[in-house]
Amino acid sequence: MKRPHPILAGALLLATACSAPGTDQKARTAPSKTYTMEQLLGNVSISGGSFNPDETKLLVTSNETGVFNVHELDIATGKRTPVTGGDDTTFAVAYFPHDERILFTRDTGGNEIHHLYLREPDGTVRDLTRGEETREGFAGFAHDGTSFYTVNNGRDRRFGDLYEWDLETLEPRMVYRNESGLDPAGVSPDRRWLALRKTNTTNDSDLYVLDLKKGGEPVLISEHEGQATFSPEDFSVDGRWLYYTTNAGGEFAALKRYNLETGEHEPVFAAEWDVTFASFSHDGTYRIIGTNEDGSTVVRITRTDTGEELQLPELPPGTVSGAGFSRSERFLRFYVSSDTMPRDLFLYDLQSGELRRLTHNLNPEVEPADLVESTSVRFTARDGLEIPGFLYRPIGASADRKVPVLVWVHGGPGGQSRPGFSAERQFLLNHGYAIFAVNNRGSSGYGKSFLAADDRRHGREPLWDCVDARGYLETLDWVDPGRIGILGGSYGGYMVLAALAFEPEAFEVGVDIFGVANWVRTLENIPPWWESFRLALYQEMGDPETDARMLHDISPVFHADRIVRPLIILQGANDPRVLKAESDDMVKAIRDNGGVVEYVVFDDEGHGFTKNANRIRGWNAILSFLDTHLKGEPARG
Repeated sequence: MKRPHPILAGALLLATACSAPGTDQKARTAPSKTYTMEQLLGNVSISGGSFNPDETKLLVTSNETGVFNVHELDIATGKRTPVTGGDDTTFAVAYFPHDERILFTRDTGGNEIHHLYLREPDGTVRDLTRGEETREGFAGFAHDGTSFYTVNNGRDRRFGDLYEWDLETLEPRMVYRNESGLDPAGVSPDRRWLALRKTNTTNDSDLYVLDLKKGGEPVLISEHEGQATFSPEDFSVDGRWLYYTTNAGGEFAALKRYNLETGEHEPVFAAEWDVTFASFSHDGTYRIIGTNEDGSTVVRITRTDTGEELQLPELPPGTVSGAGFSRSERFLRFYVSSDTMPRDLFLYDLQSGELRRLTHNLNPEVEPADLVESTSVRFTARDGLEIPGFLYRPIGASADRKVPVLVWVHGGPGGQSRPGFSAERQFLLNHGYAIFAVNNRGSSGYGKSFLAADDRRHGREPLWDCVDARGYLETLDWVDPGRIGILGGSYGGYMVLAALAFEPEAFEVGVDIFGVANWVRTLENIPPWWESFRLALYQEMGDPETDARMLHDISPVFHADRIVRPLIILQGANDPRVLKAESDDMVKAIRDNGGVVEYVVFDDEGHGFTKNANRIRGWNAILSFLDTHLKGEPARG
């Protein structure tokens, strides 16, 4: 695979690769402390960062109470004040541009039916979304700050229509009626142009523009041969250009722009990795570009008039994310994180040149030296394909102190394991388990051919990559070759079940977190709001009507009699994607055949953990399971 692209002229690189574990860490026989999951979750998780009108506060989401809620962060003092409370996960959206009204979003018990709420400065809260089963998502403020946009599926649960809300009357007006799965993706600053995206397959999409003043039908601007993705990113402030990313004509997505008057396309920026996002500051003075370089996000910020790089003081090693300018363009806020550093919020004052760290989110009870950094590695699969991943070696692991290891499989299809702080990973590492976060074929970030290499091959080649990962791990002198398990969530959970059912001797144990057991049922019960993505998922996985036999063959629930290794399954009762019935059936089938399976159900979760109490309960159960069935078992040799 290609190495990270060097810094380009006129751009600032805002990330450094995670380093390999230091020799001092390897020389230690053990961490200085053994940590509980409660201690590692004592690291506050913060996201967002909308500036209030006078740019003295930031609106953020924080889980410091154990549940994600909205907080105001005072820039001068760093103090956070809660704005919302309760047990339902709540995320900050934004302050209004000219007053301190607040928008936030919330669902119920993880059902993913998100509503949009307005909070007045006096604390009064109003649900702006009409209809209990309606989903509504914020789609940005108009450039002049007099209205905002939302995407709402109240008319037809399958599709999101675009609405504009006047900030004074708070009355919505439909701007675009979505009848065919052309998803709204942004309005130009002058309100004339609407960008639309259509998903054809997971590896192919199209880009349209609609002239809102003239009306008529959306115009396709992404004609291409073969499979290629197109993603709208931002409009230029003058409304002349639509900036977008595409991998048409190459393996990796590059940034281009489309002239809305002449119809001409121009290249803007390309690297030997995917450009994953691009945006402009409010007045267009600065352009931000992000690239995914071997799993780390690299951010480049330039002045649009001169191409001059934005100079910043030295940052801690890690990955930059969430970069955004205040409306005045005086302040830049962003996050820095790494395997050993939870996301911390920084603020750079472009006027004074001062860089401020607004948060220190690592729990003071946790010693940074006890945390483990990853190493980027690659191995060759059985068919010669190079497979990337990130290897985490516990402190003290050596040829004389071999350790058990877990092959960690990400979600998707099409996800990617990347470096970054994970309380769950550090919890297992601290308790003596190595982790290999494998990016099997079908993972994003390594080119479109690699991404497409798992299409309609699920349960076979991508699974074989995980099995071949075991072979790679067995070559490491500090790994116990007889104590290798597999762990994954969502699609990664499916891979765990598939490994135990289709390669029953490959791993000693399996840990399935919210994973698919029955593809026929999953694809037949896709939530209605996924309609624009449904056919693309059918193209990749199979159509439950025409490909039922194939989907039956790759669904572990129908092959549970082959499972001979211990398994633990974690499931959210309100999961709208992987229905609880799938895990119920999987557990029953294994037990009916005399297999060993533990089952942990969370009554107030959907697809994934959102509450710390549940994360603690779930990962304590996982550790107990591993201590019993992996660490406690004798090595095979």
